Amino acid sequence: MNKRIFLTGASGCIGHYLTEVFMQETNHELFLLVRNPDKLKVDCKARTGVNIFQGDLAEIENFSDLLKTIDVAILAATIWGGEEESFEINVVKNLQLMNLLNPEKCEQVIYFSTASILDNNNKLLKEAGKIGTDYIKSKYECYSQLPQQKIYQKITTVFPTLVLGGDGNKPYSHLSAGMADVVKWIKLARWFQADGSFHFIHARDIAQVVRYLADNPTNTHRELVLGNKGLTVNQAVEEICDYLGKKIYFRLPLSIWLANFFIKVFQVQMAAWDRFCLDYRHFTYENVVNPATFGLTAYAPTLGDILQERMI
Repeated sequence: MNKRIFLTGASGCIGHYLTEVFMQETNHELFLLVRNPDKLKVDCKARTGVNIFQGDLAEIENFSDLLKTIDVAILAATIWGGEEESFEINVVKNLQLMNLLNPEKCEQVIYFSTASILDNNNKLLKEAGKIGTDYIKSKYECYSQLPQQKIYQKITTVFPTLVLGGDGNKPYSHLSAGMADVVKWIKLARWFQADGSFHFIHARDIAQVVRYLADNPTNTHRELVLGNKGLTVNQAVEEICDYLGKKIYFRLPLSIWLANFFIKVFQVQMAAWDRFCLDYRHFTYENVVNPATFGLTAYAPTLGDILQERMI
């Protein structure tokens, strides 16, 4: 059965992939809310049933009549900086949008949070709410208020880990935009060992998971961390070197005390959140999901796939 799907943030990196996947793989009717339609590079005229609305989450009440008719709301729009604006959009307006939906009509809300607000056991990381960036603190606050929403049982919260993706027709994620610098520094980094670990996921794989979730709603609140299998920093360096054909003959341990020594000696100024991340180091989570979790074929499950896509 075709559904009416409302998507915010369609002009962003993940939003482009979401729009493309839903257009190409479903017949759902799409309602895309974008501040600047010129930034949306997907050919929305490729099929019928794709509706573009120029607007801002700050004025989401202007779309209240439409929202009452929506089957699935996908909330991917976000503000990255500025304390007041981040709180207003990432918290107040996202919650207002949820409250404008008709709980009797709406099957599911897929709300984009961030894995940065979780600890290794997928519980709230208190430091994220206290010393996180404006973006992270706003995501922490919005997530904390979800249980009070009348549509809570129909909310699926997704927590992307490190997001990669982008191409000539889609904006690059922050990480993919800096991939060339990573490759440049790998010649030096391959001689050192570091203590740390993380997950990553490609925006196209996020879109695949979200499409599956939209077609398979539940009446129970779901929380899903999106990512591929965890990698240590050392494994990541090895994978990149293997792809680039760079040999590793030996590696020197780069301990945290040495990093702290240089920070102190050179009086490096670090924000409280950056310092916390340096000490915390292991941003890994339990039960991460990706397309393979749902029997789907992943687009980029390895760092080699990411590098090949960027043709580095």
